[in-house]
Amino acid sequence: MSFDDESGHFARLHNIFTFHLGVAVSLSWLTSLYASMYAPWVRNIRPLIDPSYSGHVESTWSFLFIFPVVLTVSWLIAVFGRSVMLQLRMLKNQTLEFAIAAAVAFGLFYLSVDRAVTAILIGS
Repeated sequence: MSFDDESGHFARLHNIFTFHLGVAVSLSWLTSLYASMYAPWVRNIRPLIDPSYSGHVESTWSFLFIFPVVLTVSWLIAVFGRSVMLQLRMLKNQTLEFAIAAAVAFGLFYLSVDRAVTAILIGS
């Protein structure tokens, strides 16, 4: 496989990945913003979710918006760091690299939506 074929394959995978990550970022922000209208704004939301929880303090803001912020930063890095990502290869198979990145991004998206739904259910 020549370098041109390799960069064309990377460009196609990168465009698909950044588009879908952008959609996930948008949906994550929308659900978190919607949940923020119904969630109780407290200093420590964890005891409202699980009364037996005695761990660290987490405010409503950080509970709802940490994962959308992480997804946004990762999307911006993916969009603006395209040339760096082309040069930096962890595995020999680019498709596998993008599949792993997509699985991690989906996990973060799922956690973001799950937290938003949990906050909505607390507020109801």
